[in-house]
Amino acid sequence: MMISVHEMLVLLTMLVLATGAGLGLVAITTGWMLPGPGRAKVLRPHVWGYGTSVGMAGIGTYLFAGPLHGPAMGNFPVAMGGTAVFAAGLYVQRRAFKPATKTSS
Repeated sequence: MMISVHEMLVLLTMLVLATGAGLGLVAITTGWMLPGPGRAKVLRPHVWGYGTSVGMAGIGTYLFAGPLHGPAMGNFPVAMGGTAVFAAGLYVQRRAFKPATKTSS
């Protein structure tokens, strides 16, 4: 039984999305992130985890409603909504680089 290129792309996409979501959930629950040069810049790993999880949901929606779905344009609004959710996840990740602001009561 041969596996088609489309099936390989779907499997690879699922693997990448599951890995990203898993790393996001680990960052949310424990505050741990993969070591590396970018890790030192993240001041709030929990916020980074939320951004990663939201971003993975957005890019997954985009990919499975858009390019991996096929040439039909019926899911175009859903795919673009996924792109917007991905951008929101990137924004939340960017906020993790800034220190938390204190509110006075």
